[in-house]
Amino acid sequence: MQIAERLKPVVEWVMGLRPVRVFLHYADKLGPILAFGLSYQAIFAVFAALWVAFAVAGFVVQGDPALLDAVYSFISTNIPGLIGDGDGNGAISRETLADSQVLGITGAIAAVGLAFTALGWIASGRSAIRSMFGLENSETNFLFLKLKDAGLAIGFGLAVLASAALSVASTAALDWVLGLVSINEDSLAARTASQIIVVAIVFVLDAATLGVFYRVISGIKIPFRLLAQGTIIAALALGALKFGGSFLLEGATRNPLLASFAVIIGLLIWFNLICQIILIGSAWIAISADDADVEIGGNKLDPDAERVVTGGETIVHKAR
Repeated sequence: MQIAERLKPVVEWVMGLRPVRVFLHYADKLGPILAFGLSYQAIFAVFAALWVAFAVAGFVVQGDPALLDAVYSFISTNIPGLIGDGDGNGAISRETLADSQVLGITGAIAAVGLAFTALGWIASGRSAIRSMFGLENSETNFLFLKLKDAGLAIGFGLAVLASAALSVASTAALDWVLGLVSINEDSLAARTASQIIVVAIVFVLDAATLGVFYRVISGIKIPFRLLAQGTIIAALALGALKFGGSFLLEGATRNPLLASFAVIIGLLIWFNLICQIILIGSAWIAISADDADVEIGGNKLDPDAERVVTGGETIVHKAR
């Protein structure tokens, strides 16, 4: 009994830490279950999006081998195992993507599938994020929401292409600078600088995408300070996941029983981790807003939405 009494202040201190309260809040709002559903939708949306994107913009990318390699590299960095490396690995081969056509029957089916899966994933993501804040579904006009979601989906695709182009341009600029100072392009310094540029580009795109998701897609009026805090934390977590993701997936899919469909299992695990990070980031913003007594606009879903899990207890805050 004495040991329990002595540990009680420590336990209360640990349970009162913001990261702990964020995970408790995330679990209380069924975040893991929501992430599983989102990851299942995401894998179908990504396959359809890749096919349509390469069919529509492929003729532009195909004419620039450097840009094409940058696009492949960018996609492989963000979704390991999706595009093959030429050794039979990956869910989709580069040759298959290069031959995709949007005007054929397959392309038309992929375009329709993209419309349903991508917009459905965005809508589900909106509901999941709003649930982290205890908010009901948005009452915005259905048609307007779908048009906005479609525009944002297209914008994200263009952002991927722009980031790949920026990667090519920055690499060329770096090579030019290294040439001026007589540093070999294959030296450790050159490779390190190139890697830093790639990481910076990926981080900026991740942060921008998360910010749009939390603020624009969800339709929640989040103060910039809280939005930036949650976005940066989630973007850093995504960066860490991408850095060690290949090792994680290699271990998770090593089971010989999964060998025949290890790539698909790996993609499901990858998308699940990404969706978990997205929702945990929104839970962080929700807890931070509650700690700062900042009002988050919207109608509460139910009486429990006015409560925040903290320190192992449920503390009732004033209605907002």
